[in-house]
Amino acid sequence: MRCVCVPLVCMCVSLALRCAISLPPDESDTFMECTDGYQWDLQTEHCKDINECETIPEACKGEMKCFNHYGGYLCLPRSASVIPAPETPSQSERNLPDEITEPYNPCPVGFEPQGDSCVDINECEQDQHDCQPSQHCINTPGAFTCQCPDGYRKVGTECIDIDECRYRYCQHRCVNVPGSFSCQCEPGFQLAGNNRSCIDVNECDMGAPCQQRCANTYGTFTCRCEQGYELAPDGFACKDIDECSYSSFLCQFKCVNQPGKFSCVCPEGYQLQRNRLCQDVNECETGAHTCSEGQVCINIYGGYRCVHTNPCLEPYVQVTGNRCVCSVSKAACRDLPLSIVHRYMSMTSDRAVPSDVFQIQATSVYPGAHNTFRIRSGDDNGDFYIRQMNNISAMLVLAQPLTGPREYVLDLEMVTSNPALSYHTGSVLRLFIFVGAHPF
Repeated sequence: MRCVCVPLVCMCVSLALRCAISLPPDESDTFMECTDGYQWDLQTEHCKDINECETIPEACKGEMKCFNHYGGYLCLPRSASVIPAPETPSQSERNLPDEITEPYNPCPVGFEPQGDSCVDINECEQDQHDCQPSQHCINTPGAFTCQCPDGYRKVGTECIDIDECRYRYCQHRCVNVPGSFSCQCEPGFQLAGNNRSCIDVNECDMGAPCQQRCANTYGTFTCRCEQGYELAPDGFACKDIDECSYSSFLCQFKCVNQPGKFSCVCPEGYQLQRNRLCQDVNECETGAHTCSEGQVCINIYGGYRCVHTNPCLEPYVQVTGNRCVCSVSKAACRDLPLSIVHRYMSMTSDRAVPSDVFQIQATSVYPGAHNTFRIRSGDDNGDFYIRQMNNISAMLVLAQPLTGPREYVLDLEMVTSNPALSYHTGSVLRLFIFVGAHPF
C-alpha cells in the first residue's frame, strides 16, 4: 500500500500535506494509526482532520488569519477568501481499498484550477477586492493587498494625506499638497539641486537695477554709488552730491558743483593754488599787462596799474625815479613841502583792524632837529591814523576794515623843525593804496 501526497502552495506558506493512511486493522487492534494532522475517530473508526486553528493558540501572528486545511492549516491575509471545495468523502472517512486512489486535492485559497494546475486569481483585475477608492489594489500570489499612494498613510481603511511639512523637509518654506509637498525659498534665494535647500542668488549677476555699483549680500543686494554721488531714496539710483552746499570753506573764492565732484575757481587776476586757494597773478612779472614804454607797471591784488615814469607835477622837478623836489627859490614852492616821494602798495579787502600798513622813515637826520608825522591829505573818512614810533619813524595804521575795490592817495608828511636855528620844513610821502576786491 502506498501514499501519494500533493504539495499545496499559498501565499508565503508552502505545506506538504501527507495523505491520511488507514491501515487494515489487525485482528488484535481496535484502532488505526493516523498521519500528522489527523486523529483516530472511534465512532466512525476513521482518521479525522484536526482543526489546528482551534487547537493551537495564536496559530497565525500579526494580521494573518488562520484557515484550517486537510492535515494542517494556512496563515493568509485577512483580506483573502477561501473557495470551498465540493464535498467529497474524505480519505479518512472511508475504508481504503487494497490500492490507494488519488485523494481530492483542491487549489489553495486565491488560486483557481486551470487544467491540471492552479493559477493565481487576480482579484484586482476581477474587482474581487475591498480596497477603498483612495487605495491601490496590488495583486499577490493567492491574495491581494490594499496600499496607499505615495504621500499618504493608512488610517483604518482610509488613506490620509501625509503633511510632510511637519517633518521640516525644507530649509525655508514648505507647501503641502495632496500626496506630496514643495519647497520654496525666501526672496533672494533659489532652490538647490535637491529642491529642498536654498542657496543665495547673486542679484548683481542677474541684472540688479543698480544705477552705478551693485554689492551682493546674503539673501539680497545693495546698490552703491561712485564717489561724489549718494544713493537716492529708492535705493537704486544715484544722485549727485552738491559738495558746495555742505561748507563755505571748500574753496577760498567760489565752489562750482559738477557731476560727481566739485571744483574751485578764482576771480579774474588770480590763479588756483592747491586746488582751493587763490593766488594773485603778478601781471607785471608775467608780461600780461598793457603798460606803455613811458609807464611803469604796478601789480595790485587782482590786477595792475600803469603809472607814468615821471610822476612829478609842476612846480616839482623829478630828481630820481620817484622823488620830486620843489626848489625854495621858486615862489610857488614856498608853502609846499620840500620834496614828495611816491610809493605804491596793495592790500586785501576786509583786513583786520587795527593793522599796521606802512612805515615812514626819515632818510636824513640833522642834529637838534625834531620830526613829527601826520596825514596831510587823502584820509577824509578817518580810515587811517599815524602812530609815531620815535623821532625818525612812524607807522601808518588801518583804523577800520576796508572793502574793495578801492583806492587811496595819502600824503604822509614829516615836519622837521629846529628851534635853535629857526628851521622849519616838511617832506611828503605820497602813498597810493589799492584795496583789492577780495580778502585774499
